[in-house]
Amino acid sequence: MRAWRISLATAGILLGLYGAFRLLTNVGFVELLVLAAWLIGAVVIHDGILSPAVVAVGWFLASTVRPRARRYLQGFLVVGGLMTVIAVPLMLRKDTQPVSKAMLQQSYGANLTLLLALAAALSLLLYAIRVARRTTPADAA
Repeated sequence: MRAWRISLATAGILLGLYGAFRLLTNVGFVELLVLAAWLIGAVVIHDGILSPAVVAVGWFLASTVRPRARRYLQGFLVVGGLMTVIAVPLMLRKDTQPVSKAMLQQSYGANLTLLLALAAALSLLLYAIRVARRTTPADAA
C-alpha cells in the first residue's frame, strides 16, 4: 500500500510540474494573470458561498428529514448541484458567439430542467426500492 501511495504521489507531482511548465512556456503573461484571478475567484466562491450553503442545507436536512430518506435527497442535491454548476455558465454565455462559430445554441434551461427531473425521478425510484425491500408483512399491518 505504501509503494502504491508513493507512486501515485510521484505521478501527481510530476503531472503538476509538467502542467506548470506548459503554462509558463506556452501561455502569455496576461492570460496567466486572468487564470490566477479565475482560480482565486473559484476558491472564494467555493469557500465563501458553496461550502457554507452545503453545510447549511445538510444541517437543515439532518434536522427535518429522516435518515433513510436523507441519503437519497442529499444524493439528488449533490447531482443536481453539479449539473447546475455546469449548465449555468453555458446558459449565461448563450448568444455571445456568432451562430457559425457557436456551440451554445441549445436550450440549456430546458435541458437542465429535464436532467434535474430525471435525477429526481431516479432518486425517488431508488428510495422506493429501498423502502419496498425493507417493508415486511409485519410492518404493513
